[in-house]
Order: sequence, then C-alpha cells, then structure tokens
Amino acid sequence: MAGIPLYFVDLQDDLDDFGFEDYGPDCESMRISAFLDIPGQDNLTPLARLEKYAFSDNIFNRQIIARGLLDVLRDFSSTEDDFLTVMEIVVRLSEDAEPTVRTELMEQVPQITIFLQESRPQFPRAFSEYLLPVLVRYLTDPNNQVRKASQEALLILLEQDLIDQSDLENKVCPILLELSAPENDDEYKVEAVNIICKMISMLCRQTVEQTLLPRFCDLCSDSKLFQVRKVCAANFGDVCNAVGQEATEKYLIPKFLELCSDSAWGMRKVCAECFMAVSYTTSSEVRRTKLSPLFINLISDPCRWVRQTAFQSLGPFISTFANPSSAGLYVKEDGTLSIRPPTDDVLTDPNAGDIAHCSSSSENPNIFTEANQTSPNSSKKDDSKEYSCNSGQVTSSSTEGDSRRPPNSPSAEGRSSDVFNSFLYWRSPLPDISEELDLLPVAESRQDSDPESESIPVCKSFMASSDIEKVLQSLQGHMDDPDVQAQVQVLSAALRAAELDTITPEETTSTQENIQPSSETPSSVCTQCPSPTHQEQEEPNLTPQSPASEDEPSLPIVSSQEEEISEDENIKVQDVVPQPLLDQYLSMTDPVRAQTVDTEITKHCAYSLPGVALTLGRQNWHFLKDTYETLAADVQWKVRRTLAFSIHELAVILGDKLTAADLVPIFNGFLKDLDEVRIGVLKHLYDFLKLLHADMRREYLYQLQEFLTTDNIRNWRFRYELAEQLILILELYSPKDVYDYLRVIALTLCSDKVSEVRWISFKLIVAILQKFYAHGENELGINFINELIVQFRHSSKWVGRQAFAFICQAVVQEECMPAEQFATHLLPNLLSLASDPVPNVRVLLAKALKQTLLEKAYFTSLGNPHLDAVEKTVQAMQLDRDQDVRFFSTAEPKRHLRSTPLEQSVD
Repeated sequence: MAGIPLYFVDLQDDLDDFGFEDYGPDCESMRISAFLDIPGQDNLTPLARLEKYAFSDNIFNRQIIARGLLDVLRDFSSTEDDFLTVMEIVVRLSEDAEPTVRTELMEQVPQITIFLQESRPQFPRAFSEYLLPVLVRYLTDPNNQVRKASQEALLILLEQDLIDQSDLENKVCPILLELSAPENDDEYKVEAVNIICKMISMLCRQTVEQTLLPRFCDLCSDSKLFQVRKVCAANFGDVCNAVGQEATEKYLIPKFLELCSDSAWGMRKVCAECFMAVSYTTSSEVRRTKLSPLFINLISDPCRWVRQTAFQSLGPFISTFANPSSAGLYVKEDGTLSIRPPTDDVLTDPNAGDIAHCSSSSENPNIFTEANQTSPNSSKKDDSKEYSCNSGQVTSSSTEGDSRRPPNSPSAEGRSSDVFNSFLYWRSPLPDISEELDLLPVAESRQDSDPESESIPVCKSFMASSDIEKVLQSLQGHMDDPDVQAQVQVLSAALRAAELDTITPEETTSTQENIQPSSETPSSVCTQCPSPTHQEQEEPNLTPQSPASEDEPSLPIVSSQEEEISEDENIKVQDVVPQPLLDQYLSMTDPVRAQTVDTEITKHCAYSLPGVALTLGRQNWHFLKDTYETLAADVQWKVRRTLAFSIHELAVILGDKLTAADLVPIFNGFLKDLDEVRIGVLKHLYDFLKLLHADMRREYLYQLQEFLTTDNIRNWRFRYELAEQLILILELYSPKDVYDYLRVIALTLCSDKVSEVRWISFKLIVAILQKFYAHGENELGINFINELIVQFRHSSKWVGRQAFAFICQAVVQEECMPAEQFATHLLPNLLSLASDPVPNVRVLLAKALKQTLLEKAYFTSLGNPHLDAVEKTVQAMQLDRDQDVRFFSTAEPKRHLRSTPLEQSVD
C-alpha cells in the first residue's frame, strides 16, 4: 500500500504536463480519456498513446485506462479499424496481473455492452467475441473481488437481456456447470449455485430444463456443503416458477421434501420462508396431499426458529388454496380486491325478486355446474348436496349469514322464505289436510295414512349414514383434541338416529305400540329447510313451509338433538383448506403460542387474516369469527392496528350482511381505541362506510366529530387524513346531513393551527359547496356561504382573510357553483380585501383575480355588470405600495392552483 501514492505522483506529473493539475483517481467530473487527445512530446497518435498507458508499468495508469474504456470507445470506434484496435487492447488488458485493474475493467462491461448495442449496431458480434469470453473467464478468477465483479456484471446483462440465448447455452451455462460440479472447490460451488438460481428465472424454460434443472436437483441433495443446499432452498420458489407446474411436481417437489426434512434447522427455516412460492406452482392435489402434511411437520418442528417462520408463512400458504370461482372475489393487477360481476347464466325468476332457482346436482347437474362456475359466490357442500340461491348468488344454504345459529333464529332476518329448499321447489305440493286433522287425532292420522306415502320420505335426512361415517373417519386422527372427542360423540348419536330412518313400515308400526303418543321419531324432514315465519323462533324444532295450518302439525318434526348435530356439522366441516392447517392457524391466538413460538405471532395472524378469509369464502366465515374477535381484543395495539388497516378489505370479502353483523361492532371499538389504531380505520373510512346500508351508515354521522380529538394534539396528520376522507365521504350522505354534521367539522378543521390541515380543509369547503349546488340545495349553499363570510372574511386574523381569498379562488377554479351566485354572494366580499392592511392577503387576492377570475368567460364577457368592479380593483392593486402585490397584479402567465407557493407563506 505504501507504493500507491508513488504511482499517483508519477501519473499526476504526466497529467500536469498536459494541463490536468486537478485530476486525480477520484475525479469523475471530466472525461477520463481526455489526456489521450492532447499531443505531447512523444509524438504518438491517440490510439498509440492509449496502448502505451494500457500496458504501462504504472498500475494506476492501467487502472485509469480500464476505468475510461467507455469514453475511449465513444471517441475511437467510429471506424472498424479503430474499433478493432480498441477491443484488442481490452482483451490484452483483461489479462493484467493486477486484480484491481481486472476489477475496474469488469465493472465497465455492462455499460460498454449497452453502448455497443445502442450506438454501434454495425458491430453486432463485438460483445460475444470480445467481452463475453472475458466475463466467463473472470468467473473462475482466483481473486475474490474479480469474481464478484464478474458475477454482478453477468446478472446485470441477464436482467437487461443483453446476452443471446445461444451464448448463454454454449458459453455461460457450461462454465457454471463446471464450477458447480461435486469435485470443485466449495467456494466456487457456492458462487456458481447463486448465479444458477438467479439465471433460471431469466432463461427460457426449455434451456432451464435441459441444462440447469438437473444440476440444481443434484445440488439440493449436496450432503457435503450446507451453504449450497441453503442457497438452493432460498431460491426454490423462483426456480419452481421458472420451470412450471409439470417440472416442479416431477423433479422439484421430491427435492423440496428432502430439504424440509434436512437435519440443519437453518435449512428447514429457509424452506418455511419460501413455502408459499412453491405452493403457487403446484396443482391442488399436490398442494393438499404432499405440501400440507409437510407444512404441519414444520409447524411442529422441535426448533423454535423453524416454528416461528412456519407460523409466519401459514397464512400466506393457506391463501394458495383460494379459488376465485367459488369465493366470488379476485385480486386485480393493481392489487385491489374486487367482486366478480355476475353473469347472465344464473337463472332468475321474475316473480321471485332476486331468488335464483338452481337445481341440485342430482336432478340437473348441468345447470348447477354452469351456475357454480359463473356465479359471484358459489360454494358446494359435498355432504348434503343441498344448494340455495339468494340474491343471485349460489351459496350453501347451511352457511347463509351466521352459520352458528339455526336457520330459524332471529339473525335470519326474514330470509327464510327466500332460501331455496328441495322440499319447497322440487316436490309435489302437499294437499291441504287441515280440516281432516281437526277431526282426527294426530296419532290416529298417522296410522290411517297411506302406507305408500310413508315409504317415501318428504325430504332427505339432514345427514346420510355414509356421510357421517366419512366424517368420523376423518376425525380419527385428531382424537387427542377434546373438541374432536365431543364432536365424535355427537356424530355417533347422529349415526344411530340416521339408521332409524331406514326401518321398514312394519317395524315402525310395531315400534309405535311401545312409544308414548307424545313422543316423536326422528323425521325425514331436512334440517336445511328454514322456517317460513318467526313464530317458531323460540321452539327447538323446524317445520317446513306448507299450505297446512301452522297451529296443527301436518308433518313429523325434527328433534332439538338432531338440529344441534346438524348445526355442529355445518360449523365443523369445510373442504376448502385442509382442516389441520386451519386448526393451526386458529391456534395462533392461543397465549401458549406466544410463549413457545413468537411473542408477535398474533400480529402475523392478524396480518394474514383477510387472505385466509378470502380463501375460505364468506360461507365459511364462522371458522374465523371467534379468532377475529380475539385479535380485535388483543392487548397489543399493533395487532389491533393491523386489523384496523384491513377491516375494509375484509368487509368486501364478507359482504354487507356479515359486515353489519360481525364487523361493525369491532369497527365501533376501533373508533374509540388509541390513535395508532384509529388511524387505520380513518385511512379507509370511506371504503368501509360505502359498504354499509344507508341507515347504518347514517349512524356514524354522530361519531365523525370524535376524530377531531386525538391523544396528542401535535398529531396534525390525523386531522389531515380526516379532511381527506371527508372529501370522499360527502357522496355517501344527503346535502341535509352534510349541512347538519359535516359542515361543522369542516369549519373546525379550517381553523386548525397547522397550515397543512387548513389548506386541505379549504378544499373540503369547496367540495361541500359543490355538493349543495349539484343537488339543487341553493338555500343550504347560501347559508354556508354566509358562515364562511362571517368566519373568514371578517376574521380578526390575517390568515383567516387569506383563507377566504383562497376559497373564492378555488370555487371559481372548480366551478362548483353558478357564476351568477358567486358574483352575487362572494365577489363583493372578495374585492373588499383589496384594502386589507396585510400584504399577504392582497397578494392572494391579486392571484385570484388575475390568474383565475379573469380567465373565466363569464367575468370577461362584454356587458357583465361585475367586470368593471374587477378591473378597477386590479388597476388599484397595480399601484399598490407592496412590490409583490404589484407583480401579481400585472399580466402574468396563468399558473396552476396547486403550483402556487402561497401555502408555504401561511406559516
């Protein structure tokens, strides 16, 4: 190192001879090769002088030439001979023994390649013949710094697509395969693996599968070096995405299974991080049968760091099970969540409003399949094969609304008559036998009924025996869970009850003799059939809608035990996500997890909850409802803040009914929370309120004023966000509501101590005026204008009077009210500001008149009675004693309202 200053002094002496006294090794303000153009005492041509310095004994001379190669090519590559001479010098310089020279040269390769492609198309093979061999050779350079520079240059060229596919296959890939060979040095192997993993996503799929994919699979099984396997695992998701689903499932998934079972915990941790990316490129079957059990193993890993990473990736992994066709929602390219519009394929009955009559799959599978693929919200329940169509959306009848309640509960809100049921639509109407029932006892009417009619059930049982047995078998592996044990007991009772439905008529007759007349056998009435009225809400049994009288039972009724069993089945069974994954996700709110896994595990649960809800669909919201309520009451404000920022997206997923029932109470709680939580609600206040019904939305008019109060008075951005949201919220309310509630908030914000809040509030004032006049509420507009005149025009503070001038300017600019109304109610007060003692007020008045008012045709038209007053005011201000007022009163080009520097002068 002691010799470097000597080199610098020697070259500095040479540069001084050419007049470059200020040039040094760190100088970048001049063209580095400029000294080649100045003739010296050597009488050499510039190219000869270039060759002289390129092979000088002075290392710094060679560094300067390597650093200035781009400038050299710009100056000396116009002819083919000069270009070939320069490239030969580059090749000879690449063989320099000094690593710093080689590093400088390699750092210039990407810029030189871009220059040759853009400015020297007459030399198309220059890079391939001269520069690429140098780059490939440097990948095996013994100096680490040179290798790093060559690797960075190679990746830049790949990203810019500057290397031909043939060169990649014939020149780059062979050297990478050689470096990554098992017998090669470990350091070279790790570097080669890193390049291979990044190159895979940049090459064509055919090249990857033929050349790099086999070597990548071998490296994943490298038992010698942990770093090699770790690099492969870290880039596994990108590799899967590059090769596609078929190659992923055939070659990569077996290797991924090995990596997830690696003995090193760091390897398993990296696998957990990239699990979602791998899952996206696999089929649903592989994701469910292979990746799900593998992920369960990572969640149960003995290493805490692995478990922590797995739980963080659990929500994103569950989101890969999402099916937009069944959820009715999809994510746009810009990342926003949208509802899939309904199509005309769903059959609707004009006499039934929004009810769509869809058949079950057993009777007309074509209609159901078509509706299931095109409807906004479609879900299929494999157990009962019962479907309902409500509001044009195909949904499971057992999960409409809140599935934790029976269909005839008060939460059904009168929807029972709109829910499809096979008993109501696909069976022959039952005759009216109310008069016969008045004459005969119930027991006698049962004995005298037609035997043939008894052999045909009125509606299928709520759960077939085979279906219950399938559910029992699926629960055998979770018998250590007390909840599962209780569920198995209930299902066993349901299985015995279902077997009773298969008793022959003769056995039924003999059995009835030993049963009291008041007891009822489990009926064949489907528990999915909701009650047509609310009169039976307090009764534990369900009665199907029929022409018979409601006071006298015309059909056997379902016992409360069977109803409870059916309700449990509706709650516990879902087939969107493997149940063990969902159970692990729901357990993230368990306090034990915070102690054994991660103290912030609930925050990760809250962060991924909208994605999990989107995956399950609104018909399975009851699985997440308790978890969401637990997170909303978490003691950590960061958890509640996360939910507050995403509650509007969750409302889109759930729909208006579930939002009103389950999200609105939590939303109301967030409104009274800490400012750190309230800001999440406030930033998306408009997005949430627009999803509510008008009546419920109107209730928040009384609570909007609470946002003016913050824990810290200096938190002015909170009030700024409130003003921005109010501008959007105006469209959700009537002009009368805006005048009664939002007007007061707007005037309060206009008097804020912070100028930024005031300026955004002035735009809110203009939006309110536009709301009044757009809906023909001229009287409300005039009353509001009078308040503005009193509060701002006659304000004792110059800031208020200046605000009045800005409001008037914005009103004219946005044309939010008729020009005649402005000239009558606002213009006289605006012109009176010409005599204001504060120059800042007069400056803004001059801008308003000259740049906005006189640009409108109404005020400049001949015969306008107000034109004379405006021109006189402008002429008087042109003679103002203040220089700035005179400047803005003269003829100036029009400037945009937003570009005025006035806002900076308010403080």
